[in-house]
Amino acid sequence: MQTDKQPVGDRIKSALSVPMMLEGASFWQLLAGLALIIAIFIADTVTDLEIAAAVFYVAVVLLAVRLLQPKAVIATALLCVLMTIVSYFLTLSGSPESGVVNGFISVAAIAVTTWLALQIRNAQQAAEEARKQMAQMARVMTLGELTASIAHEVNQPLAAVTTSAAACTRWLATEPPNIEKARQAAERISKDATRAAEVVGRVRALVQRQPAAREDIRMNNLILDVLALVRGDLERWRINIRLDLDEALPVIQGDRIEIEQVLLNLFSNAVEAVRDSKRVEPREIMVLSRGEPDGSVRVAVSDTGEGVPTERLKTMFDAFYTTKSGGIGIGLAISRSIIEAHQGAIRAYPRHPHGLVVEFTLNGSGTKA
Repeated sequence: MQTDKQPVGDRIKSALSVPMMLEGASFWQLLAGLALIIAIFIADTVTDLEIAAAVFYVAVVLLAVRLLQPKAVIATALLCVLMTIVSYFLTLSGSPESGVVNGFISVAAIAVTTWLALQIRNAQQAAEEARKQMAQMARVMTLGELTASIAHEVNQPLAAVTTSAAACTRWLATEPPNIEKARQAAERISKDATRAAEVVGRVRALVQRQPAAREDIRMNNLILDVLALVRGDLERWRINIRLDLDEALPVIQGDRIEIEQVLLNLFSNAVEAVRDSKRVEPREIMVLSRGEPDGSVRVAVSDTGEGVPTERLKTMFDAFYTTKSGGIGIGLAISRSIIEAHQGAIRAYPRHPHGLVVEFTLNGSGTKA
């Protein structure tokens, strides 16, 4: 016999509510809201009609906006209005005229609060949707700039597959067939084909528009994955990459694709800074990762380019600010938006003797990578 292990609170919530309307609210939060409604109703009923205790239903509405879907918020507001009216008829002391005025004020306060709160919530959702659309556009534009690099990165394993396949054919054609050499060639084919598929998979993940998904992220692995996308540019412009990665980084929680986009933007900017620099040496990009004492993860990308004037550092992350002749200035703005949406921080400062450092921090989940 199977035992239903669903928590009691979840079963009661399912029985008493429409799941879509109560999405995001736990049973105990709903119970606390109901208790608050009852407490305000009792206070409104036992006090004189001159006391507008029902105005405290505004707190219930504000709580509902944070926990419930819009239809459930409206239903909660209507319930509060109904409780206000019922309380008026049950209250035995006080002036009825004053009670009518106070009741009207309370109902008006509930209605106005509900309308304003829902408008603010809709505006916040619209702003978040706009941010996602801008992030999507930034991904596509960044990938447009990396087309040659991606083609180079895919062509390498495909060329290796062709070479290994030809070698495998030759080893099998010998008399007698060299099975061991053919097997090694076949293994190389499998490895290089997997590598090409991984490159394509990373590119598809960047351009697909997917809802934000919080998952465990091992930052060092993500850094190496994104560096693979810009490897072609690093080789083309003869730029050295220097890694200083902390092997004991905490695992962080976040949207992998969005953090990957931030890294890709920082790496691409660093490549362009070194590429356009008038200095011959050194031509390198440094990537550092560190676990901080407070459990956060810090990632810094520095380059040996010309750098940015100190007075412009504060505006680097503003929308439409750019130092590139063909840039539109949304890459760093979107990066800041993504990092701040993950409760992190991003900043830029000069690298001595020349160049620029851009670093961001994200809160860790407490688990070691």
